[in-house]
Amino acid sequence: MIVSSPLDFREAARRRLPPFLFDYVDGGAFSEETMDANRTALKTVRPRQRVLRDVSALSLETRILGETMDMPVMLAPIGLGGMMRRRGELQVARAARAANVPYILSTVSVCPLADVIAASGEPIWFQLYVLKDRGFMRHALERAQAMGVTKLVFTVDMPLPGARYRDAHSGMSGPAAPMRRMLQAVTHPRWAWDVGLLGRPHDLGNISHYRQKPTDLADYIGWLGANFDPSITWSDLEWIRDFWQGEMIVKGVLDPADARDAVRLGADGVIVSNHGGRQLDGAISTAEALPAIADAVGDELTVLVDGGVRTGLDVVRMLALGARGVLLGRAYIYALAAEGEAGVTRLLDLIAQGMKVTMALSGVTSVKDITRDMLV
Repeated sequence: MIVSSPLDFREAARRRLPPFLFDYVDGGAFSEETMDANRTALKTVRPRQRVLRDVSALSLETRILGETMDMPVMLAPIGLGGMMRRRGELQVARAARAANVPYILSTVSVCPLADVIAASGEPIWFQLYVLKDRGFMRHALERAQAMGVTKLVFTVDMPLPGARYRDAHSGMSGPAAPMRRMLQAVTHPRWAWDVGLLGRPHDLGNISHYRQKPTDLADYIGWLGANFDPSITWSDLEWIRDFWQGEMIVKGVLDPADARDAVRLGADGVIVSNHGGRQLDGAISTAEALPAIADAVGDELTVLVDGGVRTGLDVVRMLALGARGVLLGRAYIYALAAEGEAGVTRLLDLIAQGMKVTMALSGVTSVKDITRDMLV
């Protein structure tokens, strides 16, 4: 199919991926109300059209947490990226480097951190969950720090996994899941050849390095499920803040009071996020939550956001609501699944083009000028 819009990659990904993988990235929790709300709320954010403003010198360049990037966009941590395309995280890292935007590697990536840094050619950002196994957390932090990682994204909105019904229906989990996944692979030969055969090992590299043995999909679901920590509190994060030498960004904040707690913890940033609608269904959308959080803490730490962002217009909307930078999640995973590294590169080009058009027609020429004043 012809891809002319960032939205086209979703259908291309659906055609290529086995259902258990497509539904894993495409689905949300329970009835998927929050996931849908992320998109719906963004559509209600309306830029003001301005004319005769001299927009001949547009620039997307910005500086976030000490890094200069070509546009205020980051690629969010998403687990199992290497199952979407052969060694998928390596392809994403190369595309991010070429576009000069950060890539945040998930704890539960297929490719280990060392391989992804080698593909990127420079240190990337790293995401870590709050887990019961503090030994694993310390091990992951020590390895990341030794490899030159300076940005830690700490995900705090998973004391328990959300109820993701699509995973049980599709074969990611549930009865006879391994057999169902195998049958789906047979009926998707392009994916089976690219990932199923040539994309081995189907391993979770960061976890396997710690466990000193391979961790496949079944092991991943069991190990991660046993390691969610519902007892975690802000005080439990203090040792991480003390240990980690670089910037620490807390991901999963939806309430201004929690953002204030992140300030007290000494975090350098927060990511306004509802986990793409994959945790608490019925929760507020990130576009709705963002302004109050930006007002509450925006002068004290860096406010980033994700949730429902698919186009350059959406990025500008989030910036106007108060974010300093915007994370792409499903948008780039669809592109990766559809066309690999070239797809992610194409997606980022389309995002940049969309931002420039939106800015020009709104009468602004630089990222710093994107404020709530440009909204209706």
